[in-house]
Amino acid sequence: MSLNNDANLGLIKLDKGYSVRVWAPNAAAVAIRGQFNDWDEEGVELNKTSNGIWYVDLEALKNGEQYQFVITTEGGDKLNRNDPRSRFLTNSVGASIVYDDIYQWPETQFKLETWNKLVIYELHIGTFNQPESENAPGTFESAIEKLDYLAELGVNCIEIMPVNEFAGDYSWGYNPAYPFAVEEAYGGPDGLKHFVQAAHERNIGVILDVVYNHFGPSDLHLWQFDGWSENDKGGIYFYNDWRSSTPWGDTRPDYGRKEVRQYIFDNAMMWLDEFRLDGLRMDMIPFMRSVSGSETPDDMINEAYDLLRWINRETNNRFPNKLIIAEDLHGNDFVTDSIDNGGLGYGAQWDADFVHPIRDILTQPDDESRDLDKVAGALTRRYNDQTFNRIIYVESHDEIANGQARLAEEIAPGNVDDDFFARQRSVIGAALTLTAPGIPMLFQGQELLEDLWFDDNDPIDWSRLDQFPQLNKAYQTLINLRKNKQGLSAGLCSEQLEFVHIDQVNKVIAYRRNADTQETGNVLVFINLKNEQHKEYTVDNLGADDWKCIFDWHAGFHKPEKFKFDQPRRKGNDEKNTVQTFKFTLEAYQVLLFSDKLD
Repeated sequence: MSLNNDANLGLIKLDKGYSVRVWAPNAAAVAIRGQFNDWDEEGVELNKTSNGIWYVDLEALKNGEQYQFVITTEGGDKLNRNDPRSRFLTNSVGASIVYDDIYQWPETQFKLETWNKLVIYELHIGTFNQPESENAPGTFESAIEKLDYLAELGVNCIEIMPVNEFAGDYSWGYNPAYPFAVEEAYGGPDGLKHFVQAAHERNIGVILDVVYNHFGPSDLHLWQFDGWSENDKGGIYFYNDWRSSTPWGDTRPDYGRKEVRQYIFDNAMMWLDEFRLDGLRMDMIPFMRSVSGSETPDDMINEAYDLLRWINRETNNRFPNKLIIAEDLHGNDFVTDSIDNGGLGYGAQWDADFVHPIRDILTQPDDESRDLDKVAGALTRRYNDQTFNRIIYVESHDEIANGQARLAEEIAPGNVDDDFFARQRSVIGAALTLTAPGIPMLFQGQELLEDLWFDDNDPIDWSRLDQFPQLNKAYQTLINLRKNKQGLSAGLCSEQLEFVHIDQVNKVIAYRRNADTQETGNVLVFINLKNEQHKEYTVDNLGADDWKCIFDWHAGFHKPEKFKFDQPRRKGNDEKNTVQTFKFTLEAYQVLLFSDKLD
């Protein structure tokens, strides 16, 4: 391995000990010290190459031992620094730990479900299943205890909020102090690998949220790493001018430096390769590709575009079945357009044009204010004329915090448990998410009717599973229909959506999801967005004489049955112009799904 290759940094295992390599171009001297030499302050000196990489082969260094670098600046100051590429730390203000990648993976690699059948469940390791008896956050091990529950719910992909080493033990994870290290409080790198393997054993993929728009800002040894900086900014890993500014501090990585681009690229590949993750979700890329997150040309950071294309191109080449998701939220087609067409090459992007109008519709206190044209627009939004390159949801960590709350809480503040509207309309939100073209995503606890808002100190209340069993069953049924588990709902896996009825007066919307290659398995969705029963409601031309009810949500969840439509009536004598009319009753805030596959 060449010392002039920036990818060969960190610790590299030798027959005896490790080759130690670190980038510190402005340092006057670099040494390494640790448990191997009883933390002698002088340490073992490293040698410098012409491109600013310092190196030494250290036979005494052993797996599991703690170590740090001692960097002498040009001014003679000595700085204790952790390894920027360390996979494991004692904690964010502690020491690096030598970590060998010796985890025993199964021989057969897991393959993520096709995107048209994916159902994503976003969760936060620290609060998803926090042990009641311990004053500590949840861990990978405690999260594993709930994987059987998720498998039974029907989820086949988990998106976990960031798990890189961050300041303290409680955090959302969007303050990465050490991007290559896995949070010690969660269980470290082996804990994450064990979680991924346990999920794969249950046919559940795992996508990781990563943060490349800023680092830190606290507990950050990358800051002025080798002592050099300009304008009192961050030094070699960061922009040292006006481009450093982000909403989270002056810590935007310098995408113009090839060493920093390599650092971020290697980090992305590490998660996909070493940890066998099934994809990445990149946090707020507008603050990578621009300074202020805007679309202003003179605000753009062109080097970030190059970096993002590099990561996505390499992922497509090396890991074609893995999904890279962008959080962009600007409605840009180029985000998910192919690199060959000038796009960024992401597999999918979070869709603000779904979540914002749908939440607005569902939280309106006045039924008359629900504009079904907005619902229709959210259901049919496409990027690049594709349906499965958008992630659709009504709850995410962003949408239920930062001054906002859970959907049910927004509908009935302080009274979620007892409120009819909160229960009914939250299921309507889930039904819209799980029956629209796109990749649906739920947020942890949504299926338990969790109240309030997301807080990294407020764990999921699992007693709500017993409190709202019918609601939980409704989610399970919708998810399994979304995946066509029973063979009745192939239309929900297709790209097709056809509106058959939009009634702005009575607030009823109906649409068909037609199966791509089958004559049957088409799905008909009826949603009443009004707190009013519609007796003898009539709809023309449903496209089949018989429909089997496969989902019925009103006051509670009912088992699928043959829905009792009145006999179709034909209007007119001219068979070519005949209109087939169906008559039935719609309850307040009712959700109905039908299949034309009657066997």
